[in-house]
Amino acid sequence: MSAQDRTRRVDSLGRVVLPADLRHALGIREGDVLDVSVHDGNLVLSRHEPMCVFCGGRDDLRKHVGRSVCPACVSALNAEQ
Repeated sequence: MSAQDRTRRVDSLGRVVLPADLRHALGIREGDVLDVSVHDGNLVLSRHEPMCVFCGGRDDLRKHVGRSVCPACVSALNAEQ
């Protein structure tokens, strides 16, 4: 696929369709969650990795009111009560 074939137009709702060959190559499937960010003026899509809402930790997360929280922060919150 040439660079020209990878050009996509943004629709009226701000959506862009990712080419099927890229989705397949990267293992991106319908329903997957991607993070959208800007780095050096470029739009970057990356796989979403849940993190603790308080410290940003990524290990042994638990859900609390729909948010991810790590054990250390759960302990700290319990100690405050």
